Parts: sequence; structure tokens; C-alpha cells
Amino acid sequence: MDLLYFFESIRTPFLNVVMQLITELGGETVFLAAAIILFWCVDKKEGYYMMTVGFAGIIVNQFLKLWFRIPRPWVKDPGFTIVESARAAATGYSFPSGHTQNVFAALGAPARYTKRNWLRALLVLGICLTAVSRMYLGVHTPLDVGVSFILGVVLVLVLYPLFEHMEDRPDPLYILYAVFILGAALFVTFVRTYPFPADLDLANYEEGLKNGWMMLFCSLGLLVVFHLDRTRLQWPTKAPLPAQIVKVAVGLGLTLALKSVLKAPLLALFGGSLMAHGVRYGIVILFAGILWPMTFRWFAGWGKEKAE
Repeated sequence: MDLLYFFESIRTPFLNVVMQLITELGGETVFLAAAIILFWCVDKKEGYYMMTVGFAGIIVNQFLKLWFRIPRPWVKDPGFTIVESARAAATGYSFPSGHTQNVFAALGAPARYTKRNWLRALLVLGICLTAVSRMYLGVHTPLDVGVSFILGVVLVLVLYPLFEHMEDRPDPLYILYAVFILGAALFVTFVRTYPFPADLDLANYEEGLKNGWMMLFCSLGLLVVFHLDRTRLQWPTKAPLPAQIVKVAVGLGLTLALKSVLKAPLLALFGGSLMAHGVRYGIVILFAGILWPMTFRWFAGWGKEKAE
């Protein structure tokens, strides 16, 4: 806690705002937007790689959270204060850090993929600042952040070779996504059947179960998208710049709107079961990976149509 108390002692209103902005690099929205932009407009291989690193990290992270059940710093030490703006996103148990894990998908995967040294250095700096921001804000300890940092590095390096020859050798990815589905299913089973102690925090438990369902349906969705894209759709990523801007703006807006609009009706349909969150995210994956990309051939020909 000594390092956290040091960060607490140097906090200022300005630094609080800066660190809150930096910490969002490890948030769900940044990861989703980055993965979609790469997947739609830059390189599908890199998009698959980023999503795979992200999904693998979430499964491992959620298992460790519920297995160790380490409370947040301010719960362990009531005399310690956090930056209040960070409290709402600090859900679930403390160990390991989810935001630090996520930023390795949003920034670490592109850092490994890019050949531009200046960009790699910038992305690595973003990862490090995100890790520091979690401690500055008071929502994680150095142990939480350090373990997630190690896990992130391992996932980025270990998974990368599977995508180098994705087009010629897709079988390892089919196996990997099948393992993801099995792993997520086993995690959900573990959460629902493991005899947790009586002092288990219900909110933390539900957060872990919700994320387990999300990863199960996201992994299923990613497998379907990968297979259909490889065998049937094969949609293009290239298009004139104005078309790319419209493609991303409209598609991302529709994706986020769908993610929001489906929440209440699916919860009602499933009787409040947390499985509804998994189904919702699975539908979002299918929309972003299959339905919206069906328009991409039209976007690719945007400039030609206008010229004619």
C-alpha cells in the first residue's frame, strides 16, 4: 500500500482528470472501437489477433478474480481513499487488474503487429501509463497491475504466431476458438457450482458470472464470423477514405446502439438471467462481423460509382 499512499499524496484535480482519461485506454469501449476499426478498415488478421488477445485475457482474468477473491485497496484499508470518478468502473474483485489486461489487447496487439518503431513505442507507453493510472486512481495495487502486465505480455507474444499464416493455415485458429468456447463454458460451470465461502461478495460473483457468459457467446460468435469470412463472405477492408469514415462512423454507431438497445429486452426475455448479457454480446459480434461487413463491397466501390 505504500506506493498507493504515495500516489494519493501527489493527486491534484488536474492529474485526476488526466489519469481518468488515460485509464479509459483499458476500458471496454476503447477495445471494442479499436478492434472494429482494425477489423473493418485495416487488416482482418490484426483484428482477429486483437480480439483473441482480449477474449483470452478476460477469461483468465475473471477466473483469477473469483479464485483469489482479493478485495479492492479501499476495502482492505478503510483509511485509504480513491479518486471517486474511478469507482463506478472498479467492479469485481481487485486481483488482477482488468483494465491493465484489456489494454494489452487494445494497444499491445497492435504494438506487436506494427513494423513502425515509433508507433510501437507510443503504444507501449500507453500500456505503461494505463497500468500506472490504475494505481494512481487507487483502484488496484502493484500486485494486481503487475500480474496482469505479465499475463498481457505472455498472451501477446504466445498468440501472435498463430496469425502470421492465418490464410494458409486456419486450422490452429479453429482449434483455438474451440478451446476458448470450452474454457468459457468451464468457467461458467465453475462459477455456478463451486462452493464459494459464505462471505463471497454477491456483486463480485455476479460480475464474474456475467463476464463468463459474455466470453462464451463472444467466442461462439467469433468462431462463426471467422468461418463465414474465410469460406464465404471474404469482404474487403480497403475503400476510399471518405467511404472508410462513413463505414466506421455509421457501423460503430449501429454496433454501440445495438449493444445498448438489446440490454433491457434480453434481460426481460431471459427472466433477469445473466446469460442475457452473453446473448447480447454474441449478437453484437455477429452484427459487427457478418451483417455490417456485407455492405463493404459497396463502400469499396464508392469512388468508382461517383467517377462513372
